[in-house]
Amino acid sequence: MYFLLKIIVSSFAVVITSWLLAGVNVENYTTAIIVAFVLALLNTLLKPILIILTIPVTILSFGLFLLVINAFIIQLAGYFVSGFEVSNFWWALLFSIILSVITWLLEQPTRKQRHPHHTEDNY
Repeated sequence: MYFLLKIIVSSFAVVITSWLLAGVNVENYTTAIIVAFVLALLNTLLKPILIILTIPVTILSFGLFLLVINAFIIQLAGYFVSGFEVSNFWWALLFSIILSVITWLLEQPTRKQRHPHHTEDNY
């Protein structure tokens, strides 16, 4: 159930982010759901491998290279999903940053529901 909710929230975030950025195009909401699913799949399977392979560069860049990895994954999703287009690397980079922020904002209400007994008074 949680995975399905996360895909729905991510697909809303994909639609909102594509609406904000001229260099990113999502054909319709069905495409946004597919993009959210493909991004979840790529982040689960490919991202850990890329992180391990690029540890030296990531350390030297103080972690900023992870943004490059995110942009690459978004461009890869654009390659696999028809109806989802990202103009270039810079739009993919900006898309990844804004998508992360919007997803975080949209997930805030669900975080409180999943941890109802987690209050600051417990510490």
